[in-house]
Amino acid sequence: MQLEELIRNRRSYRALEPTEITKELIEETAKLAQLAPSCFNNQPWRYIFVYERETLTELHRALSKGNEWAKAASMIIVVFSRKDFDCDLKKNDIRYYQFDTGMATAFMILRLTELGLVAHPIAGFSADETKTILGIPEDMKVITWVIVGKKSEAETLPDFFRDHQKKSEKERPARKELEEFVFFNKYTNTT
Repeated sequence: MQLEELIRNRRSYRALEPTEITKELIEETAKLAQLAPSCFNNQPWRYIFVYERETLTELHRALSKGNEWAKAASMIIVVFSRKDFDCDLKKNDIRYYQFDTGMATAFMILRLTELGLVAHPIAGFSADETKTILGIPEDMKVITWVIVGKKSEAETLPDFFRDHQKKSEKERPARKELEEFVFFNKYTNTT
């Protein structure tokens, strides 16, 4: 699959079926994150690949309401970092460690998509509870979870799916027009 096609095919589906998760899959995916660019090559990203059923079930306690669908995940990748793992650009107030970690995570998401899996990042979880369950140090910042599974081919969606979730399973949600986020040479306020 070509890169453009891969990006176009990537979707944040919620209706998932179980799929086998192996250590080989995890290592292959993590090796691509390892190749992502980062400020001074600091590689600030940290990941916990949770795929054992017992730990997945524990993590479900940290899910926010509305993310019950994530309980069908075959794996949850917990993405975290800490500010001092990367460049400190105080004068620009840039949280570079989060930017770099996001790029590395995107590499993994694209690879999982290429392998025919869903890799859906979410913000609907308790960071504190995640840290407690997984033993992540308090000074770390949990940035996202990536919910991984195989896209369900079932015709009927679970009853607990909200209307907007059902709709987005069937058609890609609308994207902003280029004019809303692309500017040429200088910023122009369009709002």
